[in-house]
Amino acid sequence: MCGIIGIVGRGEVAPALYDGLTVLQHRGQDAAGIATMDGVRLRLRRASGLVRDVFRQKDMRKLRGTVGIGHCRYPTAGSDEAEEAQPFYVNSPFGIAFAHNGNLTNTAALRKTLFERDWRHINTDSDSEVLLNVLAHELHVTDRDASLAEPLFQAVTQVHKRARGGYACLAMILGHGLLAFRDPNGIRPLVLGERIGPDGTEYAVASESVALDVLGFRRVRDVAPGEAVFIGLDGHMQARICAHGAIHTPCIFEYVYLARPDSMIEDVSVYKARLRMGEKLAVRILEQRPNHDIDAVIPIPDTARTAASSLAGKLGIPFREGFVKNRYIGRTFIMPGQSERAKSVRRKLNAIELEFRNKNVLLVDDSIVRGTTSKKIIQMAREAGARKVYFASAAPPVRYPNVYGIDMPAVSELVAHGRDEKALQQLLGADWLIYQRLDDLIDAVAEGNLDLQHFDTSCFSGEYVTDFDPDYLENLELARSDQARSRLRAG
Repeated sequence: MCGIIGIVGRGEVAPALYDGLTVLQHRGQDAAGIATMDGVRLRLRRASGLVRDVFRQKDMRKLRGTVGIGHCRYPTAGSDEAEEAQPFYVNSPFGIAFAHNGNLTNTAALRKTLFERDWRHINTDSDSEVLLNVLAHELHVTDRDASLAEPLFQAVTQVHKRARGGYACLAMILGHGLLAFRDPNGIRPLVLGERIGPDGTEYAVASESVALDVLGFRRVRDVAPGEAVFIGLDGHMQARICAHGAIHTPCIFEYVYLARPDSMIEDVSVYKARLRMGEKLAVRILEQRPNHDIDAVIPIPDTARTAASSLAGKLGIPFREGFVKNRYIGRTFIMPGQSERAKSVRRKLNAIELEFRNKNVLLVDDSIVRGTTSKKIIQMAREAGARKVYFASAAPPVRYPNVYGIDMPAVSELVAHGRDEKALQQLLGADWLIYQRLDDLIDAVAEGNLDLQHFDTSCFSGEYVTDFDPDYLENLELARSDQARSRLRAG
């Protein structure tokens, strides 16, 4: 999970890239970077940390240019070093700065081919650098003509043939313009916007429409699956579908957890999708316990708030804020190590005792991944005086790893893997545990856009939409385990 943004403007773009990254910060809190084009010279700043900490005033003054790209990252498997902050850069052909959201599932095979056949050196463990070098090689061997767009589209076509996985990418071609493209299945999101000013039309491409909104760009459309969009320095935009035949399967977890509620993805309002998730979960509660004794519905801030509010409305039960969140603590989803995550829950949330005392409460969360946070929160509710603590997940059980750019833990660390709901209820310490049905989740999202027929639901269903390298899942398990991360930090 990363956030990317690119702008082709009429004036200096670095301040807008900075502002765009701040509203995409929820997609990655580990590192950030901005690259701009100053004539034919690259200006680049990237480092570990939050956007506000990476870019100081002196850094922003150096990021000159009317074209630029930005990236914020959280570390995916095998990518924990500061030098793997993006954008990446290669100097041939032309000079290309590159930002990527997603994950490749055939990185090992690509790395081998790049070294042995293409004679290109990869300096990090990041699949983003691999993808950049595939693009650079294919552009290098493509026939040139007067227009760069045609060779770029040909190069992206070859990238789609070679790369497997989920990816949304921005490439700044020095001296020429901005290239944006998306994987053939459209797993990771990418949205195109425009802004018409006195000096002409400006374009922006970003992971979520909220970044366009805050910068005053009008959302035009999503970049289509397999499509490449090239915007030249003259502001002329060209687009082409460079891969055909793949099934459009956007990641459904974007709507559950990753995206901001004020974003539109695939013409679906994330906010309204979450409202529908809450309503469908309420129907399931009434099916299972029509004579329930719930006194209040309390969300786990912040992502679950929308679904919890509609759930409460459907049940006719008071919606109450029972937890106050410390805004200066990162998402526990991506915290390293179980002990650190457990400590973070206490630092992150504080219970309002009056909302729990002598009540039967239904706590609602967007999903349950490791279960560490859920278990601690249930314990906090009991300590605050709740008589009974029920727990509802707006998503189905997460039983399988996500391989397309969400750094979920090793399968052995997913609390729902190999357990039924009764065992999970006992393990988490809830008086009752209820999950969303997968079909209901799909319906809740698809209702916003009837053209959406399929989704990547792999973390719930175990059904993956692309092929893997041999032993890929086994190697991913080793890379993502807490033990592996502990060894990496100790080393």
